[in-house]
Amino acid sequence: MPEEKNKLIAALAYVLFFIPLLACKDDEFAMYHANQGLLLLLFGWGGSVVLSLIPIIGWIMLIFYPLVTFVFLVIGVINALKSEKKPLPLIGGFTILK
Repeated sequence: MPEEKNKLIAALAYVLFFIPLLACKDDEFAMYHANQGLLLLLFGWGGSVVLSLIPIIGWIMLIFYPLVTFVFLVIGVINALKSEKKPLPLIGGFTILK
């Protein structure tokens, strides 16, 4: 069970993924959520760029894409605050930070 401080830092990783890298680099739980936060950041930016390049259908989907990204953010924060290491839907199975 992670410390209360590390749970908050892990939850903040979904807003700024590098906070656990600075605050508690040796904590496995916080680093897991830092990885999930980085994946969410890449998902948000990358998806927005790709959808903006696709005429009409992509532009329409681009209207709802921030909502999907926000829902993933909320899921991640809830998981971190509940001390769970659940991957985010669709994107959580990848590892960038170890």
